[in-house]
Formats: sequence, C-alpha cells, structure tokens
Amino acid sequence: MTLICLGQPDAAIPKIEKGIRLDPHDTASPGAYIILSLAQLLLGHVDRAIELSRTARTRNPRLYFPYIVLAAALGLKGEFDEANAALAEGIKLRPEFNSLKRLRAYTTWGNPQYRALREQTLDLGLLRAGMPDK
Repeated sequence: MTLICLGQPDAAIPKIEKGIRLDPHDTASPGAYIILSLAQLLLGHVDRAIELSRTARTRNPRLYFPYIVLAAALGLKGEFDEANAALAEGIKLRPEFNSLKRLRAYTTWGNPQYRALREQTLDLGLLRAGMPDK
C-alpha cells in the first residue's frame, strides 16, 4: 500500500502478487486482493480491477472497500447499474462514506502523484457509479 500511496502502483503489483502466491489461503488475502485491485484500477486496468475486487468481495463480503473499488471500475467501464449496486453495498457497510467528499476526508494519505491517479480513476468511477461529490 505504501508504494501505491507513493503513486507507484506498478511497483506494488509484483510484491502483492508474490505475497498471494506464497500463501493463497492467508486470512489476510482479501486485503491483498483489494490492494491489488486498487493498484490495477489506478493503472487503468479496469477489467483486472473488477476481477480482483470480486475476488476480495467473495473472500470477505463484510469489507466495504472491495465494493467501492468494484463500483469505481464498473463506473469507468460504463456498467452503471451494476456499479450503482456495488456502491450501495459499500455504503451500506460504511454509511459514513456516502459521498466522495467524506471518503476523501477519511483517506488523506498519498502523495500528489497518487492523488492524481486516484482522481482520474477511483474518484471518477465513483462519480459515474452514482456517488455524490458532496
């Protein structure tokens, strides 16, 4: 996650994938899959981000962030009905993140390069999925 927050998702991917390969049944693997899906989304690999978000969601459906990344990726892909449904599930799990403004206030980390990647992908996808800006 540190490499992602430094705006280097491409450098993070091999390290996360190696961790998953070393212990694919690790109870922390839903987190690894969601971080991997975020890295792929930030790089514009929307289909891969969708696949990985779904894997993270399946491994632990009680985590909100797989739904958020899935909603953003589907929003970028133009699959608005499914994106909106994923967004609704994510907000149901974490109701305090019911707008992009509130999500941004919670996620204050990351350098300017990360923030630029996020605005172009995650944030834009969430807006297209139906998340209000304010």
